[in-house]
Amino acid sequence: MNIQVLVAAMHQTDHSLLEKMHLKTDAIVANQCNRNSIEDFEWNGCKIRYLNFAERGVGLNRNNALMRASGDVCLFADDDMVYVDDYTEIVQKAFERYPDADVIAFNLIEPKITRYVIKKAYKVGFLSYLRFGTARVAVRLKSIREKGIYFNQCFGGGTEHSHGEDNIFLTDCLRKGLKMYAVPEYIAKLTEERPSTWKNGYDEKYFHDQGALYRMISPRWWKLLCLQDAVRHRKLYECNWLKAFLAMVG
Repeated sequence: MNIQVLVAAMHQTDHSLLEKMHLKTDAIVANQCNRNSIEDFEWNGCKIRYLNFAERGVGLNRNNALMRASGDVCLFADDDMVYVDDYTEIVQKAFERYPDADVIAFNLIEPKITRYVIKKAYKVGFLSYLRFGTARVAVRLKSIREKGIYFNQCFGGGTEHSHGEDNIFLTDCLRKGLKMYAVPEYIAKLTEERPSTWKNGYDEKYFHDQGALYRMISPRWWKLLCLQDAVRHRKLYECNWLKAFLAMVG
């Protein structure tokens, strides 16, 4: 099983990211910067490709790597991640344990826990998939390609709607019949050494974009999704749930 890491990066001027991320597999680094070039080379016995493009948008960036991917299993990554020593074996064993899996979500190590922690393995469905982002996900490339699944380029950092491209991607995976599992193993650590490229707190823009995301996910039930979000996260948002809800649907 060939495992390949697809990294969404910005403003890389050299190849030091490979060592920094502790990569031990083939990789494609989609680097949004101010130049256009493609670099192919070998590094520590791994095949590396840098895609340097003068453009913006995280969905576009991930698609640039995904379109050129060649691994049996692909991991999506951001440039502030450091992989654990045995991530290759962890991912391979997970797919061997669940041979029908098309998508598997793993845990990420955080300095301060903000993401959902998987404590036991389970099959992921429509009631639980929104808790996962693509930076903790591995996919069978053949499954994704056969279903024509790519990232929405209108959502995510650098686009009109500043987040949600990963939620839409996983929505498409489930809608098109792919099987997804969550496993409790940790594959990487988040350094969080750079500020978010999109998040400026839970302001009007955030709520507007969250509403647009739910409308994209479910045109029929999007207002109900906005309502549950506003009520469930009322302490996190630090504002009246009705105000948050109205901002989402407004």
